[in-house]
Amino acid sequence: MTDTEIEIETMRSEASGRRGAEIERVARDVFGWDPLRPGLERCVAAVLNGHDVLGVMPTGYGKSAAYRIAGAMLPGTTVIVSPLIALQADQLRHLDETPGTRPAAIVNSTVPQGKVERAWEQLDSGELGYLFLSPEQLANDEVVERLARADVSLFAVDEAHCVSSWGHDFRPDYLRLGEVAERIGRPPVLALTATGSRPVREEIIDRLRMHDVRILTHGFDRPNIHLAVVRHAEASEKRQALLDEAAGSEHPGLVYVATRRDTEEYAAALAGRGVAAEGYHGALPAKRRRALHEAFAGGEAAVMVATSAFGMGIDKADIRFVLHDAPPESVDEYYQELGRAGRDGDPARAVLHYRQEDLGLRTFFTATVPRKGDLKKVLAALGTTADLKEAAAQAGMSVRRATSLANLFEEAGVLRIVEGRALPLQDEIHLDEAVAAAQERAESRQRIDQSRLAMMRSYAETTQCRRQYLLAYFGDEETGLCGACDNCESGQAERYADERAPESGDQPFPVDAPVHHAEWGDGRVMGVEEDRITVFFESEGYRVLSIPAVQEHGLLTVTDPSGAAA
Repeated sequence: MTDTEIEIETMRSEASGRRGAEIERVARDVFGWDPLRPGLERCVAAVLNGHDVLGVMPTGYGKSAAYRIAGAMLPGTTVIVSPLIALQADQLRHLDETPGTRPAAIVNSTVPQGKVERAWEQLDSGELGYLFLSPEQLANDEVVERLARADVSLFAVDEAHCVSSWGHDFRPDYLRLGEVAERIGRPPVLALTATGSRPVREEIIDRLRMHDVRILTHGFDRPNIHLAVVRHAEASEKRQALLDEAAGSEHPGLVYVATRRDTEEYAAALAGRGVAAEGYHGALPAKRRRALHEAFAGGEAAVMVATSAFGMGIDKADIRFVLHDAPPESVDEYYQELGRAGRDGDPARAVLHYRQEDLGLRTFFTATVPRKGDLKKVLAALGTTADLKEAAAQAGMSVRRATSLANLFEEAGVLRIVEGRALPLQDEIHLDEAVAAAQERAESRQRIDQSRLAMMRSYAETTQCRRQYLLAYFGDEETGLCGACDNCESGQAERYADERAPESGDQPFPVDAPVHHAEWGDGRVMGVEEDRITVFFESEGYRVLSIPAVQEHGLLTVTDPSGAAA
């Protein structure tokens, strides 16, 4: 039995009986969810039993139901940390429109001071059922102290992959959440994410300091979505093919592109073909972004051409295709974006239009290692002022650049950033040691980004069943050939399986085996083929190793879970 099967079986046992019936009643009578989606009942039950829970469910699955139901059944306040202000507002609106639910409030930089004070009054009196916070708010000691004085019964972290270096949207503000949970009395922690690869799961648990944790994964296989990669030799050929497909397919659909300029050019080209297309990117004014969200959700825009900034929180079930003009930076991000297709269960398509040269642009955007001189300038400036704006001016660089470098120092444990101020964590900071630590963090992030991009390249170029590749990446149960991807339809997947399948019982490094490398340290086998294995190393990322070379030079040792050599 796999780890996932054990975890799900545990959840089943916890959700059975009287408590399961009560969860179903609240879901049905209070929120109108009947039936509740598979897995959510078990997730709520584990929280009510006092366990920490990591819920890994695909985009659009309705993960927020877990903390909404738990919050309705728990006596104190449910605190929800979310990085997306628009989603916070949407969740608040749904709760306010649901009769019989307890009061809910938001505290973030966009909320008027009067409403913020009213929220704190409700929290202090025990009246507040749900409190939504941005992670930046928890950098404020006063906010954490107010939570510590309150009766917080559940600490929910939405988009929890933001805490992980291996998630596609890492945010330094998430690093302090484990400490915050402990400072406010250590209520059960509910972490929710759609990014479920093993490295991400393990780092979420570690960074949030979760214990007695139940991991619930559900729904990664989306058999109604046909998967394909179309390879192109020339950029003009690729552009023409993508436009033909987007214009000639059943709508609505999404087209993901790499740059802001691409959103405008593709949208204009589609409009020229009579398609109601719009372009979306993160630099648009907030009012315009909201209008575009509403136009797509309401059916006025048949095709949305967007950067990765679009899609979070889109509740639209009938998207018939998701096309990509270029590979995203990771398999995690790609699967999240393609998962916005076909949520109604009807057939949908996910097509990556691919040129090897496209990876060059992604490589350009990967993390870089800053110069020692820039790091020294920022740290020296922060020695005279804690204000990041003032420090940036002293160092002769933009506030954005100075903040980025300060974030590296925060990751390295040199300082802590609170509301735009950098506070040292040590009485005396040795300049050279601090700079070396920050550079080491940057180098690690660079290796991480390059590793994720290599796995995306592998997906684009594999002849394996694409669904098998994706499910294996996320640690889901191994399946047979899906029959619903381009490689299965062409026969390549069957040839791949016949040629590369290792003989039974003859695999020295089985999938999921913990291993140790003399140079790269501890790792875990993520994939096995006839003559090579893919291993994930925390410090290096994903590495594809030749089994004959590994055995000849004794590069890997299989270890038991405790780390001892087997």
